Amino acid sequence: MANLEGKIKPAFPTWPMGAYHAEQWSLDKLCQVARQLGVDAIEVVQPEDLPTLKKYGLISTLTVSHWFTKGYVHRNFWPEITAAYKKAIDANAAHGFTNVVAFWGYGDSTAEGGGKVSLDEAKKNLIEGYKSIVGYAEEKGCVLCLEPLNSRDDADWKGHPEYQGSNMDDCLEVIKAVGSPALKLCFDMYHVQIMNGDLIRRVRDNIDLIGYVQAAGVPGRFELDKTQEINFPAVLKALADSGYRGHVGMEFIPTKKDPMDSYVEAVQFFRD
Repeated sequence: MANLEGKIKPAFPTWPMGAYHAEQWSLDKLCQVARQLGVDAIEVVQPEDLPTLKKYGLISTLTVSHWFTKGYVHRNFWPEITAAYKKAIDANAAHGFTNVVAFWGYGDSTAEGGGKVSLDEAKKNLIEGYKSIVGYAEEKGCVLCLEPLNSRDDADWKGHPEYQGSNMDDCLEVIKAVGSPALKLCFDMYHVQIMNGDLIRRVRDNIDLIGYVQAAGVPGRFELDKTQEINFPAVLKALADSGYRGHVGMEFIPTKKDPMDSYVEAVQFFRD
């Protein structure tokens, strides 16, 4: 594989450490490990935590907006969702960061007070909702990255059966209809492989609409090693050859006794 250093770089996510190693891995510890390993970015960061990244000389490659159970899919959530996007956009702009994660939401959010929405109605709502916010994002120099999440796996942190935007093609349909450079796709290899597959062709065919990339092994959402079906080096090369020059969020759940060992191996993918 061609050397990717300087073209595509890794970013370390906050949530695996928060979910599985919270007592040992604070955000400060994650930032310290990133600096130690020569990684310059952290992803899935709350707006209020951006100053911590700045303290360590790191960037946020994906700032959190709202939780994935809600979205513009339900019109009664619009004021809440718009406020969340503006908060994340404003925080990014203030700190010089770009990407904000965006979610489709659950199609049946009865528990949240949203009710059931058909796929066609959901797309109309999402298109109108995003058209109402992308101008604000453009003015602030930010990009909303709409993420498909798989609906096949019902295990915690591994899948979301009620998530309506699980098909990458549905997300792309919304993005194309909105037609703004401030709304792009968050291409998470883990979720796309489970729902759609054909990763390399999907990268090549949609590179202009990909705003951010994430990765984890399939099955299991573990390290991207030889036990997993994703050929991670090959997909990285396809991204680089297609012109992607951003970061890849390493969103795997570490299985090694010391998570540091998992991150050392992950960083090496970008330097071999």
